[in-house]
Amino acid sequence: MDLLQALLSFAVVAGLLTLVPGIDTALVLRSSISRSRSFAFATALGINTGTMVWGIAAAVGVSALLAASELAYRALTLAGAGYMIWLGASLLWKSRATAPAAGLADVPGPALPGRQLFRGWLTGTGSNLLNPKVGVFYIATIPQFIPAGTPPLLMGVLLAGVHCVLGLAWSTFLIYGVGLASRWLKGAGSVKIIDRITGTVLVGFGLRLALEPSH
Repeated sequence: MDLLQALLSFAVVAGLLTLVPGIDTALVLRSSISRSRSFAFATALGINTGTMVWGIAAAVGVSALLAASELAYRALTLAGAGYMIWLGASLLWKSRATAPAAGLADVPGPALPGRQLFRGWLTGTGSNLLNPKVGVFYIATIPQFIPAGTPPLLMGVLLAGVHCVLGLAWSTFLIYGVGLASRWLKGAGSVKIIDRITGTVLVGFGLRLALEPSH
């Protein structure tokens, strides 16, 4: 298997993983619906920043430590679970308000201050980095796609880059798809429903992480 074959083969695996609905999809959709297009793209960039970090970490062996060390894996799992539950609970609590917070649904993307965009990026990055399953995925797959004689670090960067391109393409599709239906989706009632659904998904995902048996 040469370099091009390895990248194409990995693209098929990563593409299928990207299309499976999960926490990343929920965060991008929620950001696009209740915030703005710019905030959603910042969140998507954060998610893919985490993907790149995990890919590099797997290539240099950090993720291998997670896969081998029960304590390290469990600590990261609990941290990630706590983060997901906190995010979800915050959304559920906010959805109890009689009206959506001012400036969330109707602020144009370019007008968002840098601090808000950074918050979106940080949310996406945190949700990805605190999900040990991403690290385990990379440590399980990257060795299978490293051609003989190719530096592991370089291959880790390239494979994670492929995953990021696919992830950004899917996020772009979701964000612009929401834009086409924005009149309905950005109504006060719809935002509440989306916040409750996303919050429930986040809390459920966090509880599942916290309660799952040790690997």
